[in-house]
Amino acid sequence: MLGKTAGGLFWMFRYLERAENTARLLEAGWRIALTAADDEGENEWESVITTAGIKPGYEARHDSYDAENVIDYLLRDQGNPSSVMSCIAAARSNGRLVRTALSSEVWEATNETWMVLKKALARPVSERQLHETLMLVRNRSSMVRGALHGTMLRNDIFSFSHIGTYVERADNTARILDVKYYVLLPSMAHVGGSIDNVQWDVILRSVSAARSYRWLNGGEMSPLSIADFLILDLRMPRSLAFCQLKIGESLARLEQNYGQRHPCHDLARRNAERLEEVTIEMIFDEGVHEFLRACITDNATLAGQIQVDYRFNE
Repeated sequence: MLGKTAGGLFWMFRYLERAENTARLLEAGWRIALTAADDEGENEWESVITTAGIKPGYEARHDSYDAENVIDYLLRDQGNPSSVMSCIAAARSNGRLVRTALSSEVWEATNETWMVLKKALARPVSERQLHETLMLVRNRSSMVRGALHGTMLRNDIFSFSHIGTYVERADNTARILDVKYYVLLPSMAHVGGSIDNVQWDVILRSVSAARSYRWLNGGEMSPLSIADFLILDLRMPRSLAFCQLKIGESLARLEQNYGQRHPCHDLARRNAERLEEVTIEMIFDEGVHEFLRACITDNATLAGQIQVDYRFNE
């Protein structure tokens, strides 16, 4: 496969996943802000922007972290490359580039998603409309993913699409969990309190994991067990360990298909081993925020190496 085609697939599905993840992160921040005291709401919105990694761009356009500005910047602002509308437009652009590699169902779902969301986000979204809009983003991205899994051959096209999805998903899970630790719980006095428990429930809901977690753990909810579920549990499709497992499997299929092993294969193996060898108690001793930031950095390094090894710019 030409590097340009591989890169188009990789980025198409990264952008589709990023659009959904931005919506998930926004929903987590919005729901947590609802539980915060009136004088703490702005800190919660700032933590969402910080966790998304777009603080410099936001502060270049806005002077405060009020809900209206943050929602608009994350959903509609075309000056923000990580906004939902920017990501959907970029996914469609990459999809057009690699259209001959996609089934007609995948392309049609992608194009329709762009048209539907362009209409839905033509005007600013109020807090009253926010939940419905975020559900629309998630449902549309699920349609594209369903078309991919239901109609595409399990070949190198599928592998590059999968790698893009799980590289982006790993980044998002680390960031959306980190939002809990960056600003939301600044004082240990809040641990175990009603606000703390509500926030943990919101984090689980933001990655569609609340029901799965309760099925495994009953009504018991603790920071240790939730973090373990979202970081290390291989049964959870958005956990960091699961994402690294899937990246490794897709790279292994490419190695088998092409008969070549690249540095990215060894890097992916090291990232997976780091999660295999650690316990949640060790992560808490190291510091959850520090561990998650290291995971984000390692994941970004892997993504860059994959692009170099498979010559995405050629």
